[in-house]
Amino acid sequence: MTDEQTRPYPPQAPATPGPRVVAGRYLLLGELGRGGMGVVWRAQDQVIGRPVAVKELRLPDAESAAVFSERALREVRTGGRLNDPAIVTVYDVVTDGGTTFIVMELVEAPSLADLVRQRGPMPAAQAAQLGERVLAALQAAHAAGIVHRDVKPANILVAPDGRVKLTDFGIAHAVDDPRLTTSGMIVGSPAFMAPERVEGREALPASDLWSLGATLFFAVEGTIPFERATTAATLHAIMTEIPYLTRVQGPLAAAILGLLVASPDARLSAAQAQHLLTTAQGVRPTPPHGTALLGAGPPSKSHRGWWLAAAAVLVVGALAGGFFAGKAAGAPDVDPQKLPAMTFGVGGQVRAEIGSSYPCYNATVQEGAIISSDNEVSCERSHTLEVFDSSDVIDVENWSNDSAVVAAYPGLPAVTAAAEARCAAAFRSSIVPDAKRPGLVYRALVPTEAEWRRTPEKEEATRWTYCVLAKSDSGPITAPIVTKVK
Repeated sequence: MTDEQTRPYPPQAPATPGPRVVAGRYLLLGELGRGGMGVVWRAQDQVIGRPVAVKELRLPDAESAAVFSERALREVRTGGRLNDPAIVTVYDVVTDGGTTFIVMELVEAPSLADLVRQRGPMPAAQAAQLGERVLAALQAAHAAGIVHRDVKPANILVAPDGRVKLTDFGIAHAVDDPRLTTSGMIVGSPAFMAPERVEGREALPASDLWSLGATLFFAVEGTIPFERATTAATLHAIMTEIPYLTRVQGPLAAAILGLLVASPDARLSAAQAQHLLTTAQGVRPTPPHGTALLGAGPPSKSHRGWWLAAAAVLVVGALAGGFFAGKAAGAPDVDPQKLPAMTFGVGGQVRAEIGSSYPCYNATVQEGAIISSDNEVSCERSHTLEVFDSSDVIDVENWSNDSAVVAAYPGLPAVTAAAEARCAAAFRSSIVPDAKRPGLVYRALVPTEAEWRRTPEKEEATRWTYCVLAKSDSGPITAPIVTKVK
């Protein structure tokens, strides 16, 4: 079954006069939707009296009958192997009059794509619950050796009672199945295709997780993060750009951005994503998946301090695990342009008072250095230092109205790893153009524990990290380097 079940279509004349009965068993009652693969019907199983959806498959013009038949059978085999509440169940496959029909669970619900178009972006807690349900479906598929390969909003059905169904395993395949691989053919939706697939590599379970990240971005922002005017531009954006969230922060933002990391080795794992999505719902980690429904209320005040602290550990712990980096966690650092991070603030190695976004300075980053408004200059003038990215590691005040809650310092190694990973991702993105990177070095500036715990007028300033770049020979930079900012 696909999202075509719920998509409205202009009235169509019935294929044949009077009621149709397929294979002497399935009475077709009405059309639910149609698309390139055929028509989906609401039907009645006359043997056991069960309402079902029947997909009547039609051969696409560009596909051979043999390949089409194999794809249809693969969808049936895939659906039959999977058993999860969030996966549409496939009941049967029959042939009648030379046409193949797939019989499956009837789910009369709008797709996530339709919901967001009609109602706008989802609240964070609701999106987190939806993401957790889809993640459970993907984990069940991956445990069975199946990669979906087309996770997107149109393939996620959301019922009014909160049930979520991942559908359309038509292009899914077993990880070790070499069949139906066509050189140069894009299989899946380009805007939700993971970078490794754009590069021509085979789909992995991690590829589905990237697509889930893009789907959740759409759910909370209302826009597709990498979709551009053409397919070529879309694929280029996937490979070179870093999306920015404007409506959510905290653990949900960490989950989405962690899933959208370009390197599959450094991408957030399913287990890490599950913890973050659970935390984003504002509740303690739940019992086995399937007990929560969409639309759960916010956390009680008595639990607020706990979940803020838990989220702090999860966010920074996941960051430190490498999901903003282009390498696996624990892998040796081989980036010759990255210099060791330095601390700032109370008891730090440097004094950094960076008050505006992405400024330029005539300063050097070394023990005892001062980076402040005293040596800030216009980026159009000669300078020696540029701040090309910055981030609040844990924005506690935006997570809760209870501003008295201050997250515990996660430790210098965790904060440093998170900052260095973010700086590496930003430096290798279009923020610092390819042509300008040669001859540059960069490093992260991170707060000390004393600075973290300090309580100035602007609380959030003590928990920010900064990414700075300079010439490798410490020489002057005569024109702005940063061309894209947050």
